[in-house]
This record gives sequence, structure tokens and C-alpha cells, in this order.
Amino acid sequence: MRVFLTGGTGYIGTAVLGRLISEGHQVTALVRDPGKAEAVRAQGADPVIGDLADGATVHRLAGAADGVIHLASPGDDSSARIDDTAATQIIAALKGSDRPYVHTTGVWVHGSGAAITETSPMNPPRLTAWRVPIAERVLSAPGVRSAVVAPAVVHGHGGGLLDLVAAGPRTGGALTMIGHGDQHWSTVHVDDLAALYVRALDKAPAGSYFIGASGVNPTVREITEAVSRAIGLSGRVAPEPVVQTLERLGLLGEALLLDQQATGEAARRTLGWAPEHPTILEDIAP
Repeated sequence: MRVFLTGGTGYIGTAVLGRLISEGHQVTALVRDPGKAEAVRAQGADPVIGDLADGATVHRLAGAADGVIHLASPGDDSSARIDDTAATQIIAALKGSDRPYVHTTGVWVHGSGAAITETSPMNPPRLTAWRVPIAERVLSAPGVRSAVVAPAVVHGHGGGLLDLVAAGPRTGGALTMIGHGDQHWSTVHVDDLAALYVRALDKAPAGSYFIGASGVNPTVREITEAVSRAIGLSGRVAPEPVVQTLERLGLLGEALLLDQQATGEAARRTLGWAPEHPTILEDIAP
């Protein structure tokens, strides 16, 4: 399949690109500069230097592809506007073709919950509230085999939010947790998540929604203790008052204080997806 990929040099996108190439897909990756172009070329993809905000370029590349995976996001105040532009142009390019389009949101859009599944209501924090209406539009796109993937907290290969945990303040020789530490984070290994994206591209029925979660939902205390051991602090951790977490991390802190336990049932049932890589606590262990 000829696949148009955005975000192919990002943390998740690098894994997705590698998975696509390993399964024999031909990939065209939109990148922002020559250095990133060289990175995706080295993985076996064809780079196109351009801007995700350039609707005409996105429309052209999506229209020339057999399928699209959209992962890129600026991660700043322009994210909502640019994601809306990209989704609009991809839908327009694929409309009526029944070609696949895999779009990205995130598990945070469900808010806190002890048993989050694909049918759980949406209650997003302010950081990701803009993702919900765009995803709804993707799922209802006419004549497009659309799917939305909502990744959990991603880990693996030394990346993801574990870097943020490790960089937390030290309090009396203890690593400061994000909040009180009793909240759960739903998690997924980046390579398992990449496999989910490619399965969704190949097999997902139109209008499918998948939470990319392994079903492993440790507390922030458990995660921070494991990181503390890994960085030589002997598992010592200290709680952080919520107000201080919000002052330190802003809207991201609000999202990280959510108490979430998700399972990713639909991907297992519909796509036969089966996470097989180390859990987050196994991944942290030195």
C-alpha cells in the first residue's frame, strides 16, 4: 500500500514508520526540514519537505496515497488549528474512495475512569478538548474507511513521559511525583502502539475507534518509584501538592493528574491486536 504519513520523525511516528516499512508498505512522509527528510529516507521512506498547515500540500499527498496515517501535532497553541486543517484536507482528498485514514487523539479525552473502554464518555482536560470534535468528524467522514486511535501514555526505547518523571524536582533525596501519586496512568509500549496503527490501516472498518492501551495501569507512585530506582535514588519518592503540580506543569499537569485505567478492548476484538512488549515497569527497570 502507498501510505501518506505525518509525524514520521516523532516518537510514535518513528515506530509506526518502521513498522510500515517492515510490512512492505511504500511510505511518503511529510517532514519539516532536510534533516528530518534524511532521517525518514534512512528508514526507507520518501520524504516531502513541507508544512502540515499547508492544506494544499496535505490534500495532494493524501489524494495520491492508498491510505493515510496522521500523527503529527505541533504541541503548542497552533495544534488545534493545524490538526483541523490537516483532517479537513485528508477527508476531502479521500472522500468517496473508501481508502483508509487513521487519525490520532489520546486516552486523556475520556477524563478519569476506573474502567475506560471505547464506549466510555468523553470528558477531556483543557489540554486535549479540541481533539474531540475533530475526531468525531473523521469518524463520520463519508466514503472514507476512517479509524481513530487514542494512545495511552507511551513508553519504550527511553522516550515518552518517563523523561518528564525522571526530570522531576528532588526533595530531600527523593524524586517528586506528579501529584499525590495515587492516580493511575494507562500505558502502552511504543512498538505495540505502532502495530495497532498498522493493523487499523489494513483492517479497521469505517468509523472504528480504538484506545491504544495495554491494559497495564500502574499508579504514578509505582512508576515514579521505579524511575527513582533506575536513576540511583533507591526508590525514594515524595508527593507533590496538586496546586504545585499545576504551577509546574500547567495544562499538561492537569492531564497527568487524571486517574485512568483503560483496556483497549476494541482493538483486541476487532483487529486481533495483542500487546507483547515489556510493561512500563519492566521497561523502567535497569
